[in-house]
Amino acid sequence: MTVDVEVNGQRHRCDVPARMLLVHLLRDRLGLTGTHVGCDTTQCGACTVELDGIAVKSCTVLAAQASGHAVRTIEDVAGAGTMLDNVQQAFRDKHALQCGFCTPGMVMAVRQLLRDNPSPTEDEVRHGLDGNLCRCTGYQNIVAAALQAARGGKTEATGVSR
Repeated sequence: MTVDVEVNGQRHRCDVPARMLLVHLLRDRLGLTGTHVGCDTTQCGACTVELDGIAVKSCTVLAAQASGHAVRTIEDVAGAGTMLDNVQQAFRDKHALQCGFCTPGMVMAVRQLLRDNPSPTEDEVRHGLDGNLCRCTGYQNIVAAALQAARGGKTEATGVSR
């Protein structure tokens, strides 16, 4: 079947098998490997992307379901050049990653959390990240990063250099 999808502001028209998952379209056909495949069962959140501005786990969305819609991946979150998104900067500042495998999905999930609740408490952050797994950090620094990002304002590029 033919899928016509906007990914990171660019239109893509691809012939795909009817059962192809969005995560595999992004990684295997479009080369956007920042979206990770962790479990293929919606348990880990490593594949989180934005679909029409809403965070979704791309391992549970068929590529065909994304046809006619806009997808934003981690590759498009940072601003041009050396700009970091507010959430990315907070992750950097708070050392909220170790191996980095879960980081793209966590960043996308925190962005959604802050759109839904711009001033979350620590408990609300922990609850909001419940569907994203990290096997390295123990979550404390991820929670601290989310709280810093919340204090920093909206989740768009901050203009802070790397």
